[in-house]
Amino acid sequence: MTLQKINTRNTVLILMIVAAAAFRLVSARFPYVLSNFNPVGAIALFGGAYFASKWKAYVVPLLILFASDIFLNHFYSGKWEILDSSSIMVYVFFLAMVFVGTLIKKANVWNVLGASVLGVALHWLLTDLPFGNLYPHTFAGYIQSLVAAIPFEKNMLFGDIVFCAVLFGGFEFAKNKYTALRSRQELAL
Repeated sequence: MTLQKINTRNTVLILMIVAAAAFRLVSARFPYVLSNFNPVGAIALFGGAYFASKWKAYVVPLLILFASDIFLNHFYSGKWEILDSSSIMVYVFFLAMVFVGTLIKKANVWNVLGASVLGVALHWLLTDLPFGNLYPHTFAGYIQSLVAAIPFEKNMLFGDIVFCAVLFGGFEFAKNKYTALRSRQELAL
């Protein structure tokens, strides 16, 4: 594969992730309607599945999430904050989602749907650990936070399904049309 094909593929992947991340800013305008209906999980799965270089699979989506978080923090607080108190668990979840995306060897409906469900389950279990002040730091507090999070996780699952369909479906369609977007293994077949 030539350097031009690698750069074209990576550029298209990055642009698709940036476009999906932009929806986070749109959904912030309607926080009660679209609460947690966002492309974060889909971006992580997509990056993990399609970047040939594993460091790019983690770094590119993480940097784009980080940049969009800066804008979202400004939108909600009016201040340009780089990190807030809940960011660490969100980024741990995000890295776990990228890992789940690296497990997708063939992008088809069932593999992507399964990865989405697994990713949302990880998000639910990881980000609702009782670290904050909202729930007691006990097993009962953890169960309370899990129950309270169900509506948000449902929206996240719907968001992942929709955005995975757009990202994975769009890229697969584009790969069929433009050979420069195919991986080295796909060209060898």
